[in-house]
Amino acid sequence: MSHPSCSFDPNEDKIREECGVFGIFGIENAASLTALGLHALQHRGQEACGIAATDGKQFRTERHLGLVGDNFTGDDPSERLGGHISIGHVRYSTAGQTVLRNVQPLFSELHTGGFALAHNGHITNAYTLRERLVKKGAIFQSTSDTEVVIHLIARAKEGEFIDRLVAAIRQVDGGYAFVGMTENMLIGARDRNGIRPLLVGRIGDSYVLASETCAFDMIDAEFIREVEPGEVVVINEDGIRSFTAFPNAKSRPCIFEFVYFARPDSIVDGKSVYEVRKRMGERLAKETPAEVDVIIPVPDSGVPAALGFSQATGIPFELGIIRNHYVGRTFIQPTQQIRDMGVKLKHSANRSMIEGKRVLLVDDSIVRGTTSTKIVRMIKAAGAKEVHFRSASPPIKFPDHYGIDMPSKDKLIAANYSLEEMTSMLEVDSLGFLSVEGLYWAMGEDYREEDAPQYTDHCFTGAYPTPLIDRDRKLLGRNQLSFLVEVA
Repeated sequence: MSHPSCSFDPNEDKIREECGVFGIFGIENAASLTALGLHALQHRGQEACGIAATDGKQFRTERHLGLVGDNFTGDDPSERLGGHISIGHVRYSTAGQTVLRNVQPLFSELHTGGFALAHNGHITNAYTLRERLVKKGAIFQSTSDTEVVIHLIARAKEGEFIDRLVAAIRQVDGGYAFVGMTENMLIGARDRNGIRPLLVGRIGDSYVLASETCAFDMIDAEFIREVEPGEVVVINEDGIRSFTAFPNAKSRPCIFEFVYFARPDSIVDGKSVYEVRKRMGERLAKETPAEVDVIIPVPDSGVPAALGFSQATGIPFELGIIRNHYVGRTFIQPTQQIRDMGVKLKHSANRSMIEGKRVLLVDDSIVRGTTSTKIVRMIKAAGAKEVHFRSASPPIKFPDHYGIDMPSKDKLIAANYSLEEMTSMLEVDSLGFLSVEGLYWAMGEDYREEDAPQYTDHCFTGAYPTPLIDRDRKLLGRNQLSFLVEVA
């Protein structure tokens, strides 16, 4: 379910990032380490960032629009926020308006005390729950689905706080990783299918929670384990305790973490993201070979797969496209002519590696095909003799409902056109995609269509792992926009 401000940029061919969460317990400069952890997770969201901290008596929060480095540099965040418990959040990028009230962590004063919550993912029955809560008198301060969980906790009748939290998350569906804190504990919770990632680490005697292992590397923390699907972990002065919110949980982590979202140096589900992406390229070379002179990645996410393709075939790998890392979303685009030049703001052709050659472009995925077409034209303008294109993931045919900002099915090129039609639309000499079986091979798994998939791969197969209650109720009419909830 997407918010009206989460419209997909028609000039963009990349899936928008999700969010990143981080938390730490039992260290005096907790807020500073949280800021460092968020730096490592910046790739998961560039729209906004926030940190909350407590010393056991007082909560302090800072929430900003923009990047972590633009807001949590200079003065030590611990000097402003204090505390030995802290959580943080980076918010995913959207093409529309953003308001500070939706920036996380969200903080509330409950009758049990202060509580801050940060969330990666999306609750697929958030509107249904929100509608019920509003009818009972709840007053919402944001349009985030995260706030629904806070209201459910506040209204729960169970005894201890952790019992109220478990009772609340048992009412929600979807994919989520929650990191929260009270005045004396840090809490992590993962959805029953483990769609969104959440990990436990340790630095000295302190425990850390994060979306990816690269955040642990940033602060020299040791990776301990993943939070299991359906598990709630509670960290306090006595150590770490585990609670089972969903006894019959089945692990189906999101396969897009490996395709695109996670940083290459992270370990997800016990696997090196970098190695998996290289294996995607290796398998791609076997499934969709091409007679070319040079293999060029679409930076930066296409690099590992292009390396794998090159190593499997012996065809030279070259950086034929140079990415400009200093282009921000605020660049003024006053005319259609300048908007059409947008791809040149981000990418430049390295003519010496292209001119007169048969070029194979490798990217992680193809969404709408808009940017892909512009890159192909740029490569041709640089003198390429032929241009071929390969996607290191299967065709994306179904939208996401678990925290990925993706266009609707009618905007997905592979959902509406044949391979031949897409080849013509992208203006390439040939086009190829990795198969679903090949993707699972790269993951070190066997794919059998008759069995329940081991991963959340609905973007390729349509096999959604949870009920899509809000979508199925068709509650997203134009006359109800004020009640729409945002993905987190």
